[in-house]
Formats: sequence, structure tokens, C-alpha cells
Amino acid sequence: MVDKVIENNKVTIIGEVVSEFKFSHEVYGEGFYTVDISVNRLSNSVDVIPLMVSERLVDVTVDLRGTMIEAQGQFRSYNRHEETKNRLVLSIFVRELQFIEDYDEETSSNQIFLDGYICKPPIYRKTPLGREIADLLLAVNRPYGKSDYIPCICWGRNARYASNFDVGEHVRIFGRIQSREYVKKLSETQTETRIAYEVSVSKLE
Repeated sequence: MVDKVIENNKVTIIGEVVSEFKFSHEVYGEGFYTVDISVNRLSNSVDVIPLMVSERLVDVTVDLRGTMIEAQGQFRSYNRHEETKNRLVLSIFVRELQFIEDYDEETSSNQIFLDGYICKPPIYRKTPLGREIADLLLAVNRPYGKSDYIPCICWGRNARYASNFDVGEHVRIFGRIQSREYVKKLSETQTETRIAYEVSVSKLE
């Protein structure tokens, strides 16, 4: 059962550690910590992606900032309750981690495969410059009846194709994880800059 489920949500990512380890939660005496890594995009910009790492995989008391690592695992979501509503929090749940000495910039450093189901009607739109975009929310099953809810963004021809998906439709997605800053309006006078994470889709099946 578990092996089958792992096959439907696979991430491989290479990046530079840019934060210290921060305690997140504990499960059956095993501590889990978040740490951010910076991943280069082909367009010379950078994505900063959060990892969720067990203290059994790496010494979380050491400051690894500036170190290159390769992590493999799953892109997972959970709902964090904030004041009056829930907020979807995404991170890479790391199953394997290794340090990298020499890194070839040409290597693809950010790959994700998801096999799941459309759980909200796709949102199709065009930018002011006429670029086509479709937003999808994909439910990916994991063991014990749980699911991860992963926002995905499609462009161009993929966006047109995805705009016709029905809720409940089975979809396989290949792409990369990206981060994006946005401004959240908290009240009439207050705003907060937040970071959203999503899968930029390169191929749909």
C-alpha cells in the first residue's frame, strides 16, 4: 500500500540551504523540522522552497546555511488554523537527503510528479498580455485515508487543455515547484507579504 502511494507524489530537488532548522512538530517521539532551500530557475530567478525534515535524517543542531543538498520526497499540504480560518501550508516531506559537493548547473534541480484528482473547477484566465493561465487544485491520496491538496498552474496550450477538466477527473502532472510572493490584505489598513507555493506544470496526462 505505502509503496503504491509514494509513486503518486514524487519530488527531487537540489538547492542551497538558506535558513536554520526550525522545530515544527513531533510524531511518536520523532522531531520534525523545517528548513528553506534556494533553487535556481532557468530564468535566473530563484525559488525558496520549505523542506520538512526528520531529526533522524540530519543533525538539525548544525547550521547548514550555504550547503548544497539534494532531497527526495513528497509535496505535502496541511491546514493550519489561523484566527478564523484555515490556511493551506505546503512543504516537501523529505524521505532521503544527501549533501552535494560538485553541482552541475545544467542538471534539472527541481522535478515533481503528481498523480491525483481535480478537486475544484479549474480557473482559466488571460494576463493583460494575452498569456493563457489555468489554476488547478489537485488532491493526491496518501495512506490512511489522507490526501494532499496541491495548487498547480498551467500555461498556454496546457492551460487551454486543463480548463476543460471536470471535478473528480484523474490527472497526472509533471513539473516543478515554484514560490511566489503576494500581498494579503488583513484589514483596511494592514497588509502582509506572504509566499505561495505551487506546481508549475510542464506536462499533463
